[in-house]
Amino acid sequence: MKVAIIGGGPSGLYLALLLKRRAPHWSVHVVEQNPPDATFGFGVVLADTGLLQLQDADADSYDALCAAMRYNERQIIVQREQAIEVRLNVRGGAIPRLTMLQILEDQVQRAGVDIRFCHRIESIDDLAGLGLGDADVVVGADGVNSVLRRQYADELGTTQRALTNHFAWYGTKKVFESPALVFRKRDGGHFVAHYYAYSDEMSTFVAECDDATWRRLGLDRMSDDERHALFEDIFEPELAGRKLISNKSLWRQFPVIRNARWSHGRNVLIGDALASAHFSIGSGTRIAMTDSIALSRALLGCDGDVAAGLAAFERDHAPQKHKLIAASEQSYNWYERMAEWMDGLTAEEFVYQFMTRTGRVDDERLRAEFPELMRRLGRGGEAA
Repeated sequence: MKVAIIGGGPSGLYLALLLKRRAPHWSVHVVEQNPPDATFGFGVVLADTGLLQLQDADADSYDALCAAMRYNERQIIVQREQAIEVRLNVRGGAIPRLTMLQILEDQVQRAGVDIRFCHRIESIDDLAGLGLGDADVVVGADGVNSVLRRQYADELGTTQRALTNHFAWYGTKKVFESPALVFRKRDGGHFVAHYYAYSDEMSTFVAECDDATWRRLGLDRMSDDERHALFEDIFEPELAGRKLISNKSLWRQFPVIRNARWSHGRNVLIGDALASAHFSIGSGTRIAMTDSIALSRALLGCDGDVAAGLAAFERDHAPQKHKLIAASEQSYNWYERMAEWMDGLTAEEFVYQFMTRTGRVDDERLRAEFPELMRRLGRGGEAA
């Protein structure tokens, strides 16, 4: 089988690796628009559930990724300037995005995958110029701006809308001891910083505010540099004099992308090209890579029948995919109303609501894992 993968991010590279590992006689190609040393963004989070799936799928790449990760077992949530520590009963951490890509690139090249860097695809027809026009399968692993999805939007039943909150991804040389979410009111506005260290030298710092704040305080009329400076000022207590670092850190609103159908003919989508996962659940990369695992299994098991393989990918993987995307939707809907929660809830109430926002954590689990928080909320369950 000949497979052309558009996009050399984690999901595209991982799919190529899994296919070539198990079917070394297949012709597997990755087409990436950027050079091999380019990356946008800073750190990537991989939690324990995702890591276990990667371990089961391919032990060598799992070991290499784990060796480069920075681990942490707690998170701090700040509301009304009160910090509440949450101990995390998971094994997971963060890794520089560039390091992750370099590890995967090395793995796929040693496995025999052909990677074409610095080739931008504007249409699926452009694959012919690279000798890939006859590919049996074309995979769109090219993110929220997917060329493949745009070309077949009607056939795939694509829908897209933007959330109302505004955000930008920065880095900083302030290496935070623990990941944190700091919710802060300033001049009638509602702001939040999501940050975590991903190496011994750098941290990711996601800045966000709601749309009412954006307009009320004039952020819509500021330049990106002015917004950059504003967030350095608002979160000076945390940054402690360190600057925010921009890497194409444009302010934008999150695009909610969904597709009624996952494939059309020989063409199939994975990752954010298929369904964008909101950054607030910290699982976007993991969700995309589990798509790669599922698609590789479906193609490897289809005995050359591509249509059957793509149908099996959607049929078998949809329940898990929909569950994770539903959690993402519940999370971003919570953030869309964060001003309401910040104004109306105590620190303990706020943390409780935050931790239960996706519906995947209930009182019983909280009592087992965070008994002190539940006692302070009067939900300790002692009478039971």
